Amino acid sequence: MGFNPQREDWCRPFLVYLMGPGVGDESTFEAEHADEPEVEAILGFRPTHAVNVSACCNREIDHVTTALLTAAVMDVIGGVANVELLDGHASVVAGLPGVLGIAGDDWMALGSAEFLRAWVGHPAFRLVK
Repeated sequence: MGFNPQREDWCRPFLVYLMGPGVGDESTFEAEHADEPEVEAILGFRPTHAVNVSACCNREIDHVTTALLTAAVMDVIGGVANVELLDGHASVVAGLPGVLGIAGDDWMALGSAEFLRAWVGHPAFRLVK
């Protein structure tokens, strides 16, 4: 199928934004990360900035593209992915390459770009809205 701008689904908008001290809304960054003490324990440091990547659509292709876009951003700037998990997925992702740890009573995986690419390739892959 070729490109057809008349189709409703040809456009896939994504939001990518940076926040933290000196960038964006610092109070939002602090509020979003205030209740994550396990993250610091797992990583050995407290993250100071966040790059959020989110799709404005909710189909499988949007989930895959969001994860791969996030991995590409991480290839350039480094960092750790914070991926929200569905019930039962903690045990699935725990064995994937690049996983640094599971936090938040099994609802959050922390990992590298390698982890994101491995998770995308897994049959149970799904991102949480």
